[in-house]
Amino acid sequence: MSRPANQLRPISITRQFTSTAAGSVLWKQGGTTLLCTSSITPGVPPWFGSRHVGGWMTAEYTMLPGSTPSRKPWPKSGHTDGRGTEIQRLIGRSLRACVDPRKIGTNTVHIDCHVLQADGGTRTAAICGGYLALRDALLSMPAKLPPRPTGPDAASPPSETERNYDPHHAIVDPIAAVSVGIIDGQAVLDLDYELDVKANVDLNVACTQAGKYVEIQAAAENGVGYTHEQLLSMLTLGRKGCDELLKLMAES
Repeated sequence: MSRPANQLRPISITRQFTSTAAGSVLWKQGGTTLLCTSSITPGVPPWFGSRHVGGWMTAEYTMLPGSTPSRKPWPKSGHTDGRGTEIQRLIGRSLRACVDPRKIGTNTVHIDCHVLQADGGTRTAAICGGYLALRDALLSMPAKLPPRPTGPDAASPPSETERNYDPHHAIVDPIAAVSVGIIDGQAVLDLDYELDVKANVDLNVACTQAGKYVEIQAAAENGVGYTHEQLLSMLTLGRKGCDELLKLMAES
């Protein structure tokens, strides 16, 4: 490989890439390119029930037909396939871990991640780009709710949702994600497709600025498995990568 095993691929971040969504980011990581947008709609899913306080965040993920050398067909049913469903659940879980939903009002934030070009690490790149799009969307919301009427004809006292509303401070712990693999016995950071197909072990990790792991996905690709020491080496390298990504994202 042309870079050190502990080095991220070149990363380019373009904020506000489109003007229609509340937040939008063009994320390039090596040969992988994604457009991540975030939109806000009033209301929360009906299954929340009346006791729920605050909002909700959900993610969608899709690989466009031209994102791979061989055209990837659209799914026969719905907008994504089984792999895409698993990945968008991963993205949603990761992004919900960094936000206090009580502060965004009774709203739903939709994070949509579209892979324009795939060259490894699309799910982890989607978490990073999705986080930035989410952050910008929250900053686009009104800082305060309209003042409530006062006097004898005033409505009931402010609800708990109204009292907690503070979307500009809703992110409690920024998050990033990166891939790591074991190739010829060595831990390698941020795998592109060529490295990914050679890896004996493939790990995806999402962790927060405070050092908390939100997701760890690790699988042996050769049927042999991996040692405790190899797992620790991958987590250490993944933590390093996430720290570097968080710094880049904060400076973007």
